[in-house]
Amino acid sequence: MSKILVVDDEKTIAKGLKFALTKENFEVFVAYDGAEAIRLFQEESPDLIVLDLMLPEIDGFEVCRRIRKNSDIPIIMLTARGEDIDKILGLELGADDYMTKPFNPRELVARVKAILRRSHTQATDQAGMQVIRLQDLQVDLFQHKVRVRDKDVDLTSKEFALLSLMASHPGRVFSREKLLEHVWGYDYYGDARTVDVHIRHLREKMEPDPATPQLILTVWGAGYKFREGKNV
Repeated sequence: MSKILVVDDEKTIAKGLKFALTKENFEVFVAYDGAEAIRLFQEESPDLIVLDLMLPEIDGFEVCRRIRKNSDIPIIMLTARGEDIDKILGLELGADDYMTKPFNPRELVARVKAILRRSHTQATDQAGMQVIRLQDLQVDLFQHKVRVRDKDVDLTSKEFALLSLMASHPGRVFSREKLLEHVWGYDYYGDARTVDVHIRHLREKMEPDPATPQLILTVWGAGYKFREGKNV
């Protein structure tokens, strides 16, 4: 039975989501503020978090930041605001998906199932290949660790997924739509700008000069690819 942590200060919404998820045989824990969310995350080790953006004490962005320091657990962000900046910022921090209130609880349950299913599939696919070594890059798929030029690089879960996909296929060009499909899944409702944001962050963390990237290259009019060759 998968564990779900629901975090929302609107008790009606939180209890409604708990009811909908429990009906689908999930074990559900509920937190009404950010501090309680972090405590339950540490104590219960859930498999996925449904996280509201606007929370008392510690907001959803900060909760996401703290959790991402130590875990790649899937996170679905909830927000009552429709601005793209909120959605993209949440995804930059490592959220896997977002939903804007009001929403149908059945749709959220469907997304929870899809994300958990995708996470399981990715773990299964990675079981046969533990470490990618290419040029000056080392990607440990099992431990989710990355080293570039003998230095550790701290990545969010989506940044890691993008990097591991492209590094596994050096020279192959991936369109933005194909990267969305592979990394976020068919059920993702965002747009291609999300890919550009994550690629920019990867370059800032990995490239000596992000303005002239040597690892992740732009193929104008087509998408992105990981550089081929023995030396960067």
